[in-house]
Order: sequence, then C-alpha cells, then structure tokens
Amino acid sequence: MQTDLISNLDKIHTTALGEERIRKNLCLNTNDVVNWCTQKIVNQDSRIMRKGKNWYVYVDDCKITVNAHSYTIITAHRDKNKV
Repeated sequence: MQTDLISNLDKIHTTALGEERIRKNLCLNTNDVVNWCTQKIVNQDSRIMRKGKNWYVYVDDCKITVNAHSYTIITAHRDKNKV
C-alpha cells in the first residue's frame, strides 16, 4: 500500500529526546534510530494507518508513531497485542 508516509521517507526525522525515548522503549542498541524506524516502515509486513494527525506503523512487535504533517517520529513501543 503506497502512502504519503512511504512517499516522504526522506523527511522522516526525530528529536534528540525522541531518539532516546525510542531507544529505551524498544531496547535498541543502535546509533541510527531514524534509519532503524525507516527500515521497519518499509518492511513488506508493516501495516500503516493514519488516525487524525498521526501515522501508526505496526510491524513485528512494534508500534511506531509518526506525525503526519512534520514526519517526526514521536515514539515507538512494543505492541502490547503482540507481546
């Protein structure tokens, strides 16, 4: 499914606090959180839906939240429905 989110991958970013929050929430051991999230977003198994002002990406056992206007990754969590 082609979405505005996929079409604008080059605009996806996050803040320093966002990086820290995502790394902590997902127990990531990577310096490039944005790249990690981008790879999850383009994964063929990802489900992308827009609700209001945010995109929600469900893939593997993660839920990634991206602002639909600024393309800022707000947060990411383990999907409680999959754990």
